[in-house]
Amino acid sequence: MKVGIVGAGSIAFGMAAFLQQQGHAATLWSPSGERTKALSAGEPLVAAGAIEGTFRPAVAASAEELVGGAETILIALPAYGHKNVFDRIAPHITPAQTVIVSSHASFGALYLSRLLALRRVAVPIVAWSTTLVSGRQTGPTKVQVNTVRQSVDLATVPAARSAEGLATCQSLFGDRFVDRQSLLAIALSNLNPTTHMGIALGNMTRMERGENWGQAENVTPKIGRLLEELDRERLAIATALGLEVRTIFQHIHLSFGVPLGSASEMHQAMHAIGKGGTGPTTADSRYVTEDVPFGLVPTAKLGRLADHPAPLHEAGIGIFSAMYGRDFTAENDLLAALDIDSIPLPQLQTLCHDGYPYLSS
Repeated sequence: MKVGIVGAGSIAFGMAAFLQQQGHAATLWSPSGERTKALSAGEPLVAAGAIEGTFRPAVAASAEELVGGAETILIALPAYGHKNVFDRIAPHITPAQTVIVSSHASFGALYLSRLLALRRVAVPIVAWSTTLVSGRQTGPTKVQVNTVRQSVDLATVPAARSAEGLATCQSLFGDRFVDRQSLLAIALSNLNPTTHMGIALGNMTRMERGENWGQAENVTPKIGRLLEELDRERLAIATALGLEVRTIFQHIHLSFGVPLGSASEMHQAMHAIGKGGTGPTTADSRYVTEDVPFGLVPTAKLGRLADHPAPLHEAGIGIFSAMYGRDFTAENDLLAALDIDSIPLPQLQTLCHDGYPYLSS
């Protein structure tokens, strides 16, 4: 299958390596054009870790070129870039294609659904709860893949196209998906924002000083307890909405293969087997700049809609905004574009199930 990958960072590189290893054709597009220069110049993509090998993905020069040559389009860049790339790819998407968002954030699938509805185009938009791979880019054409997850939750918008969305994902990536049948469930299934909140709060001085430090190693008992309490808030919101989502313990176990235990114990086990990764070496990290506005903020909004406020999430938003001197709530351009505050919960639930109907411009 021909897959166009939007992005050229660690996840995009890891996905390109995985797809080519499985015999599919991958094309990368860097929205800025900067991150694929070395690949365009002929250097190979080199993957190490959970995926080993040298690969030669194609490179697209524009959104139109990427979409025009793909059967499936995979979004693999931080959430603060999603609205921009949705705006750029939407004019070129055809009804024969599928879009996968890896991983989904802030109702981006609804925003893309609305853009396509204005063109009277409908496609399966598959939202993943997390990324298939994790890792770090170690050079202009190099990626260290820490893990390839064995289980990923997903949902398709519109839900009537769920079978197609699931089948496409299975054809590309294998039988590793659980269809949650609800975009709302996926909106509450990404564990990165809360995990990264605890990690960043507990290790901010290390980040600011650019230290080399083990990430899972530093999920100590008290940081682990914070992660568990944040998870309880998320689970309470899901329960109030009648949704089934994974716990933090299930997520870590399925992602990294470590035994069940406390959050801290499981992170220490990850570190012991070499899957703990390294922490951010700068405060300008997506652990904050992406995960606060595009992870904590929408979860807090859902909590208020469901009449189950999330005070720890709200506190995290406020603390990070104070630390950075920024209003992270205002930085979420997807929620602003959807005018999410004006959508009552029943309407939001319908949109998450059916997507947007065809619209007049």
